[in-house]
Amino acid sequence: MPDVNDPLLTRIEDALVRLTGAQDGSLLLAVSGGPDSMAMLDIVRRCWTGQAMAATVDHGLRAESAAEAQMVARYCADAGVPHATLRPSAPITGSLQSAARAVRYALLRGHADQCGAAFIVTAHHADDQLETMLMRLARGSGVDGLAGVRARNDSIIRPMLGCRKAELVAYCQQQSVPSISDPSNANSDFDRVRMRSALARFDVVDPLMATRSADALAEAAAALDWITAREAQHVIVNDGGGARLLATDYPPGLLRRLVQACLDIVQPGLAPRGGQMDRLIASLQQGEQTMIGNILCQAAAQGQGWHFAPAPPRATSAII
Repeated sequence: MPDVNDPLLTRIEDALVRLTGAQDGSLLLAVSGGPDSMAMLDIVRRCWTGQAMAATVDHGLRAESAAEAQMVARYCADAGVPHATLRPSAPITGSLQSAARAVRYALLRGHADQCGAAFIVTAHHADDQLETMLMRLARGSGVDGLAGVRARNDSIIRPMLGCRKAELVAYCQQQSVPSISDPSNANSDFDRVRMRSALARFDVVDPLMATRSADALAEAAAALDWITAREAQHVIVNDGGGARLLATDYPPGLLRRLVQACLDIVQPGLAPRGGQMDRLIASLQQGEQTMIGNILCQAAAQGQGWHFAPAPPRATSAII
């Protein structure tokens, strides 16, 4: 068994304290049964003085998934960690990975609320972070996307981002912690698997250094958010369901955020991708009227900023 002073345990404990702002507290560990999450489970149960619970989401997408959830449940029972297996109420459809991810987090949040867990803990590590950054770089993402997965996103925390995958696999082997291998991790139909294979062939980027860059980008994004919130108090006016941006002479990165803040007022949840946002702003700068989602966007007369309002209902033909 690892000594309680093992450096890996100390690193994860320090990360948990930093991310939660507490020395203890109730955590819900998201444990799939893979070596990453099983290492996290074993480490957290040993180093965390607060309550640690675990949950496994069985998406029902593979025949083996029920047995894998049972393996985690048995380990938790032997270790004295409360465990629950969560299953979606309806089959997962659509884009498989993104749909499964949405269902997984919804189930975890619901269970965290039920059991009183203050935080959901996932086992994302440095190799995951590098893959995410490179996938987003390939798609032309900006500062927010290139910041990768955040160490903390509301109640979701990721204390393992400073660990390499190989380190976690070795921990499971050394400490006889059981784990499973998900065959989808070798399915080249998925973008992440292809990126992982490319990185394995060309070992030119240290994931720990990439994680440092991701942290710096996340800090830059947070700074932009902070400035946007301060500026919005002075230049965004909510006028009866619409929004008016009174000043538009901002640097592009800040202007995009202020426009997004206006869109959030009119149609919450509408989040144009980079190219869409750039085209919207270019149209407004040229004095054109344009639509995005269900929002009519137009430049006000005499350079008085930009106006965003719910689009008027479309005319319908009379039925004769």
